[in-house]
Amino acid sequence: MVDLLPWLVSVGSPLTSACIGGGDQGFFLLAEASEAELEPLVLASVLLSLITVYLAAKIGGELCARLNLPPVLGELVGGVVVGISALHLIVFPEAGGEMGSALLRVVDATAGLDPQSLMTVFRGESEVISVLAELGVIILLFEIGLESDLKELIRVGPQAAVVAVVGVVVPFALGTVGLIALFNIATVPAIFAGAALTATSIGITAKVLAELQRLNSKEGQIIIGAAVLDDVLGIIVLAVVASLAKTGEIEILNVVYLIAGAAIFLVGSIFLGRLLSPFFVTLVDQMKTRGQVIISSLVFAFFLSYVAAAIQLETILGAFAAGLILAETSKRKELEEQISPIADMLVPIFFVTVGARTDLGVLNPLDPNNREGLIIASFLVLVAIAGKVVTGFAVFGQPGINRLAIGFGMVPRGEVGLVFAGVGSASGALSESLEAAIIVMVISTTFLAPPLLRVVFKEPDDTGSDTDEKEIPAVEAGEVS
Repeated sequence: MVDLLPWLVSVGSPLTSACIGGGDQGFFLLAEASEAELEPLVLASVLLSLITVYLAAKIGGELCARLNLPPVLGELVGGVVVGISALHLIVFPEAGGEMGSALLRVVDATAGLDPQSLMTVFRGESEVISVLAELGVIILLFEIGLESDLKELIRVGPQAAVVAVVGVVVPFALGTVGLIALFNIATVPAIFAGAALTATSIGITAKVLAELQRLNSKEGQIIIGAAVLDDVLGIIVLAVVASLAKTGEIEILNVVYLIAGAAIFLVGSIFLGRLLSPFFVTLVDQMKTRGQVIISSLVFAFFLSYVAAAIQLETILGAFAAGLILAETSKRKELEEQISPIADMLVPIFFVTVGARTDLGVLNPLDPNNREGLIIASFLVLVAIAGKVVTGFAVFGQPGINRLAIGFGMVPRGEVGLVFAGVGSASGALSESLEAAIIVMVISTTFLAPPLLRVVFKEPDDTGSDTDEKEIPAVEAGEVS
């Protein structure tokens, strides 16, 4: 049995501070019950949550597949149904689930814990599910890197760079200026909301492209390359606006550090990785134990993810770079086959939790507190979509390319947009109505992008890029008719 509670304490996680720190209430939650009593209850809660997550993912995915929609949309919808917006089966403390999940009542009925110990179990379960979700998106981007063609990504690099820059500058400028001019929003909150429009959720777009078997098309490679650069630019923008909200001024050295760190990491890791990959293959071939390919590859992917996190970048950038590097080796096909079941187990947790954290209550027009936010949200949604759709028309040197597909592929904000909203809320830069408007924008773009991509990719591909599309083992091809 995994020693969950001691691990959570030892890593100094947010759970630890939440459970130990008590603040003004001054209680020490872990002292209410012994570790021996709480440890199996945390594990039991995690198991109940995983059962719920997998059922929501499969039921939602199967329904969407039968409606000729991307299964990933079903996983998101399934997450909304079991999350804070509906059944409250999967909820998180930071998303308004302070009272715990409905599943916690099952644990309470069997254990009869006092409220404080029960809350400790809830926070422990939420922390574990959050970690599994993060592992899921790391595995997803590692898998996407494996399925991508590094040479093709390099070839479309200039186009991807233009798409990424346009996709950051246009929505940021339109959003910030529009909020100030039309809604009289103060400058700092307007900048923060405009920054939230710049992000692109590479996880959602990549999964849809894989399900449509368009990942290696010209459009798919431009979208993936641009989304990766968008993540880098988004991190820089977030750091800048967070500094502005906190101190009222921008720290130039921090911005330069982030830009230099991102460039050195991406280029350096891929360059060194390609040089060292023959030694990796030789080492793996000499191993005699079971799982030598998958374990060695995951060690490499997790190491690059750690390095990315250590220099204040996103872990998914390291995972994606690791996939690109290993895709150039002779172990690619074997690794794709072995990573697939791991992705099937972890990736749905990520998409269901994204849906579960989404509070649709902010969409209720009957609540007077939501109306101002909904008006602002309508503007942000229009800017969010238009600001990314124009990126497809910025592509040069690619006659006959599906420009709408590129634009729609850049639309979803997903968990990235929620990070902006969360940081803005924590810094005090966002009012309740503006925060609600950003959440509505994130919801709308996340759910609109998959069906829009499906529609634009139904058109015949005149570029011929899809004729040599390789079979993608990482998705269930039968899910899409």
